Amino acid sequence: MTSNPYTPVAHTARAEGPLLDLGLRQYMLGVYNLMAGGLGLTGVVAIIAVASGFYQSIAATPLIWVVFLAPLAAVLFLSFRIDRMSGGTAHAVFWGFAAIMGLSIAGIFLVYTGASIARVFFVTAATFGAMSLYGYTTGRDLSGLGSFLLMGLIGIVLAALVNIFLASSTLQFVISVVGVLVFTGLTAYDTQRIKEVYLASDASDVLAKKSILGALALYLDFINLFMALLQLAGQRRD
Repeated sequence: MTSNPYTPVAHTARAEGPLLDLGLRQYMLGVYNLMAGGLGLTGVVAIIAVASGFYQSIAATPLIWVVFLAPLAAVLFLSFRIDRMSGGTAHAVFWGFAAIMGLSIAGIFLVYTGASIARVFFVTAATFGAMSLYGYTTGRDLSGLGSFLLMGLIGIVLAALVNIFLASSTLQFVISVVGVLVFTGLTAYDTQRIKEVYLASDASDVLAKKSILGALALYLDFINLFMALLQLAGQRRD
């Protein structure tokens, strides 16, 4: 279905450039809307979990580890099984992931002030928007940068695991700084990759599922950039 798709797409671009551009814009808008919807659901769940006391009730129990690991399981499940899912199932998994992610990060409302969370969120949104626009419009191939950033991401994960046992504030600061750089760069890289997926695909069912994976990638870039900035600039409660 999608092997060697570049030739017919290139022909379509020459013959029907305005139509292709409109299709690409609609596709990207769908990806951004899905990502934004996921972020909104995450925020609502996080607020309700803290306001109701549910998060506090499980924070000191082994159940909290299930909450922390469930989003990772959902990401892996969606990434490796989406080709075998229907569109409805894939969407359900995405929304379920966004909801459980809200529960897993709800603790930020107990650690940081609401004003600083809001401030960091808007800074994240501005940074994300600028870098995503760059990734969409640039003519530079970012694939090489993507490989470097993915290596940085692996380093962040390993360092974070080590710091669970070390509990070093210095190492956490370094992780946060590197995280800001990595996820800022990944925002541009992933945006360009999502655009290229559209240009390389000619089947609507494939694009529908790819749009979910694209929204998931941008969601993860946004939420991780937000968390890294919050650790650097968030105002803690007394």
